[in-house]
Amino acid sequence: MSTTTVAAVDLGASSGRVMLGRVGPDELRLNAVARFPTGSVALRDGLHVNVVELYRAAAEGLRTAASTVDDIASIGIDAWAVDYGLMRDGRLLGLPFHYRDGRTDAAVADVHASTPFAELYAENGLQFLPFNTLYQLAADRAAGYLHYSDSALLIPDLLAYWLTGNASAEVTNASTTGLLRVDGRGWNDKLIERLRLPRSILPSLVRPGETIGHISGTAASTTGLEGVAVTAVGSHDTASAVVAVPMTGTDAAYISCGTWGLVGVELEHPVLSDAAREANFTNEGGVDGRVRFLHNVMGLWLLSESVRTWEAESGEAIDLVALLGAAAAVSDEQPVFDANDSRFLPPGDMPSRISAWLAERGMPVPQSRTAMVRCIIESLADAFADAVLTASALSGKTVSAIHIVGGGSQNDLLCRLTAKRAGLPVFAGPVEATALGNVLVQARALGAVTGSLEALRHLVARTTSPRRFDP
Repeated sequence: MSTTTVAAVDLGASSGRVMLGRVGPDELRLNAVARFPTGSVALRDGLHVNVVELYRAAAEGLRTAASTVDDIASIGIDAWAVDYGLMRDGRLLGLPFHYRDGRTDAAVADVHASTPFAELYAENGLQFLPFNTLYQLAADRAAGYLHYSDSALLIPDLLAYWLTGNASAEVTNASTTGLLRVDGRGWNDKLIERLRLPRSILPSLVRPGETIGHISGTAASTTGLEGVAVTAVGSHDTASAVVAVPMTGTDAAYISCGTWGLVGVELEHPVLSDAAREANFTNEGGVDGRVRFLHNVMGLWLLSESVRTWEAESGEAIDLVALLGAAAAVSDEQPVFDANDSRFLPPGDMPSRISAWLAERGMPVPQSRTAMVRCIIESLADAFADAVLTASALSGKTVSAIHIVGGGSQNDLLCRLTAKRAGLPVFAGPVEATALGNVLVQARALGAVTGSLEALRHLVARTTSPRRFDP
């Protein structure tokens, strides 16, 4: 085996990046060659994903990567889940709706009228989130959009199509649609028919490590990477992140923390109990057929939206590092709110919504930005700790440590408070876990590394230095 160079297009909920990865049996290095925002755009008909701009930025980043090194062997793409573009004859029919749009209220009621949530959970194992793909598709069906489309491509699959001309659905991301069989072995045709959705719009499935196609057409000249393979990875960004969690045993929980906090454990089989459904835990597909048994917590969205609101009010940039440092020094006990409350999902004035939530319950309202930040971090840590302990109880899996990866692993206050509230040690890092997992799956497909997920994680553990926070 020898080292190989691959490129990862990693699209998070708020920012994207193109990374070059150098991977070998004892080597794992990343180099960022492009970073760009991935935020939504508000149009008259709602909130959308500007996927055309995302493709332009990603393609430009790949061109920069091609000019940096001349031996890129493969490209992998990961992104957030549930959102998709509707296509006809290879053309995008319009900008995809963004999952925070809120257009699915009527669709949720319609779906549950024909298929109660308990029955849905038995079929797909997904927690209830009003923006899950099946609800979005039901909204599109009601609006008549599906009549005009012949395929629906999730965001990373859409970018892969534009690069290669091949349409597919990578299985880890497909598992978040609610339309995949709970064992991950194919689309759930019976459920799709019951929901009155056209089966024909769902493309064939591919699994991590398979080749989707090769860069061709205008994409070849745009990127300078003609003929380079596009390899399926865990295209749901959390699936890629979990690959790179440096767990050296089987008794750990993970938190992939960024805009969202995905909190759970890795299992061999789904948990479909009434207790799991009532706790709103989800069973999503992982690389190598693993199950990501987890709960979605609102995440650092609560903090970033608060900062955005304050900056808009003052017209001045906020030093987040200094603000977090001041919040860490707050000695007064701050109230804890429910970070999972759906009122915090849409964009907007987050501090006012948090204050209203607390006031409605007769709880003290933070009177300064510093106190509000401490309240947010305390509430996130409480939600994270509760989700870890609940995941352990529901799955029967012993948890003796928590790994926090992603951007949130840089937040010392959040890591320290999560350890305190969970009563478990927290290991923080790596920050770029999603990109690491992306390049590792590509490198394994190319033969530069071999072995199970555990072997890949041992490589991460040998080449990174997570920080430890004790209770």
